Amino acid sequence: MGSGDGSDSWSDRDGWETAADDGETEHGADGKREHGGERRRGESADEEDGSGNEGGVIARARWLATTDHEAVAFVREVASSLAIVAAIGLLLFAVSGLWPPMVAIESPSMTPNLQKGDLVFVMEEHRFAGEAAHAGTGVVGYRAGEQAGYKEFNEYGDVIVYERNGNGRETPIIHRARFWVNDSENWYEKANQEYIGGAGSCEALANCPAPHAGFITKGDNNGQYDQVDAGFTGPISAPVKPSWITGTAEFRIPWLGEIRLLFGMLSTGASAFAETAATAATAGGPIVGALAGVGILQATR
Repeated sequence: MGSGDGSDSWSDRDGWETAADDGETEHGADGKREHGGERRRGESADEEDGSGNEGGVIARARWLATTDHEAVAFVREVASSLAIVAAIGLLLFAVSGLWPPMVAIESPSMTPNLQKGDLVFVMEEHRFAGEAAHAGTGVVGYRAGEQAGYKEFNEYGDVIVYERNGNGRETPIIHRARFWVNDSENWYEKANQEYIGGAGSCEALANCPAPHAGFITKGDNNGQYDQVDAGFTGPISAPVKPSWITGTAEFRIPWLGEIRLLFGMLSTGASAFAETAATAATAGGPIVGALAGVGILQATR
């Protein structure tokens, strides 16, 4: 019995130790699972924090878009207006091929077909050129338009925008192309006698013979060609070379150009108070025009 009791006691101890070992193993496993569970909970917390930040950004954006707060609403309206203007400007640029694509008329020499203060859309002259355009220029003169039945702004021929004597620093001119002259051509007989300022011959007519090939031009409301000597001021320009032409006028919007002209006046007035007034006055107009997408044209005389 003694050996049996000892055997039982040893067996019981083994069971106890085994149970203890199992308990430790299970405890350790539970501990690991619990520890792993804590890590998973921590990771979930991080993920929830990230989602919270993302949701906060969306909420703030939604608030900015919908709030009635006066300052925020004002900035929002200005930003949306600028975006619309920029989109329209880019669209017009894509169609016209020119910048700025819109120009404001600042004088009345194209009256009644173009009025002072009109906003005019201008297109690169070779785009959609008329069939009667002079070879390689994209421009239809008055006489060619008369023969082909081609009209722009109620009269024959294209209304062109050109740089006076090719000088890009001066305000461009917007007048109608009348007819083409070749280099050294005596164009006295070709001219309408009403528009040559009473000259009795080519020798008495400025720019005759033609100093180079180009277009003879005239404002619809003017009594003389641009190439005719007007007295103290002299001719507006020599015959207009194709390289001096920046585009053709396509359509007008009455009175909207007055806004652009006002910007130009304010820019010039502000420049007068600067130390570099002369430089600023020259540069101010184009800068405002670039920002507004609208230039200024002179329909002179």
